[in-house]
Amino acid sequence: MNGQVQSSRERLGGFGPVNLGLFSGMIAADRVPTIQLSDAELDTMAATEVDSKVKTKLLSMWNNVKYGWTVKMKTNFSKESPVWLLGQCYLKKSEYPLERASEALEPVGTGSQVSLAMDATNFENTIEEFKRDFTSRLWLTYRREFPILNGSTFTTDCGWGCMLRSGQMMLAQALVCHFLGREWRWRPEQSTDENSHRMIIKWFGDQPTPESPFSIHKLVSLGASTGKRAGDWYGPSSVAHLLCQAMERASEDPNSKLNQLAVYVAQDCAVYLQDVENVCCTPDGRRKALILLVPLRLGADKLNPVYAPCLTSLLTLDTCIGVIGGRPRHSLYFIGYQDDKLIHLDPHYCQETVDVEGNEKFPLTSFHCTSPRKMLLSKMDPSCCVGFYFPDKESLTDFMETIRRFVIPNQKMDYPMFLFCEGSGKDLQQGIEVVEGSLSSTGQFIGHENVDDLYECEEFELLH
Repeated sequence: MNGQVQSSRERLGGFGPVNLGLFSGMIAADRVPTIQLSDAELDTMAATEVDSKVKTKLLSMWNNVKYGWTVKMKTNFSKESPVWLLGQCYLKKSEYPLERASEALEPVGTGSQVSLAMDATNFENTIEEFKRDFTSRLWLTYRREFPILNGSTFTTDCGWGCMLRSGQMMLAQALVCHFLGREWRWRPEQSTDENSHRMIIKWFGDQPTPESPFSIHKLVSLGASTGKRAGDWYGPSSVAHLLCQAMERASEDPNSKLNQLAVYVAQDCAVYLQDVENVCCTPDGRRKALILLVPLRLGADKLNPVYAPCLTSLLTLDTCIGVIGGRPRHSLYFIGYQDDKLIHLDPHYCQETVDVEGNEKFPLTSFHCTSPRKMLLSKMDPSCCVGFYFPDKESLTDFMETIRRFVIPNQKMDYPMFLFCEGSGKDLQQGIEVVEGSLSSTGQFIGHENVDDLYECEEFELLH
C-alpha cells in the first residue's frame, strides 16, 4: 500500500454488481439488486466500526495499566507462617517440628484450632505446591469483543462486570470440586481430566448459548428481571442470587450434568434446613450436592476487625470455596491468606474472548493465573459472600456440628456470622407479612412499601 490508506469502498469490498466476483456467474445480473452507497456513507460505516474497536482496545489497555497488569509483580510470602488456600496449608520450609503443628494450623488471631488429625505429610507442603494449587484455580476475568449483550451495545464487561466475574470464579471452584476433586491440579503438559476441565470452562464461555449457562450474557439476562442492565454494578448478594437462578435453569435439563447440583442462598445470614432439603432432594429420591452461598455484612462503612479472625478461619476449611468481596467498587475473589493478608484472584485483567464453542481444543492458559496477589484484610469492604460445597448430606451435617466455633467472633459474643435454623424461611416471611398487615391496619407500621426490603438490604450494593 506504500503507506497509503485504502478508501472505504476498497476496505469494505464495495457493493453492487460490478464487484460480485465469482457470484456473478451463479446469479442472473438482472436479479441482483443494486445497492448504491456513497463514499461518505461507506466512510461513516467503516469509521464507526473502527472507532468501536479502537475504544474497546484503549479501554482494555487503560484498565490493565490501572490495575497493574502491565508490570510483572512478585508477591512475597513469609517463611515463618503458614499459607492457607481453600482448606490446604502450605509452609515455605519443612522445618516446623510436629509439636508446633497446632500453632502452625491455628487461624490468625483466633482461639479455635483446626483439627490436628491432619496427616503429618501436609506440613511438608511447599510454596511450589502452593503455586501449583493456586494456578489450578479457574481465573475468569474481564473479556472484550464477545457477542453483544442483550438490550445493550456492550461487547465487553471491562469496568463494570468484576463482581459477576468473581461470582463465576467461586461457582467454578465448586464445579471443580464436584467434577474433578479438590486435589485436582492443572498440568498443561498432561491431558489428564482435560475433557472435564474444558467442560467446566465452556459453561462460563462468553456466549449467549445454552452450552454456557453461567456466561456473562446469561447472568446479565437474569439480572434484567430485577431492574439491572448491562453496565450496572452488582453487589455480592445480588450475584449470589443470580448464580442460584442460573443453576436452577441449567439443572432443568435432565440430560445435563448440572442437575447433580443445587445452589442455596442464605437469608439474612440464616440457613434454613427445610429449604436446603427442598432444593437438594429430587422427586425420584436422589440427593443433589449443595453449593451454599452466605451473603454477609461484616461492619458498617468498613470491616469490623472483630470478624477478621472468623473470615480467615473459614478459609482453612476444606468445604470452603472462597469469598467474593474486595474493596469498595473493586471486586476480588479471596481464596486464601497468610498472616493479615488475603490471597485473591483479580478479575480486572481484560483479555480477548476465547471461542470455547467452535474450537474443541481452545487455549486454556488465559483461564489460569500464575501471579498470586495479596491484600490487607483490614482494607476489605464489609459486604461479601462466603461459599461452601457439600458433596453429600453427611458432609453438611459434619460442617454444622463444627462451624459454630469458627463463626463466633470471640467468647464475649454469642452471635455468629451466620447460623443454621430449623424450618423454612418462607414460614418466617409469612409471619412478618401477617405482622406487617396488622400494624399497617392500625397505622403503626410506616416506611416499607415493599416487604422485600426487610430481607434484602441494598447495603450489599456498596461493593463492586
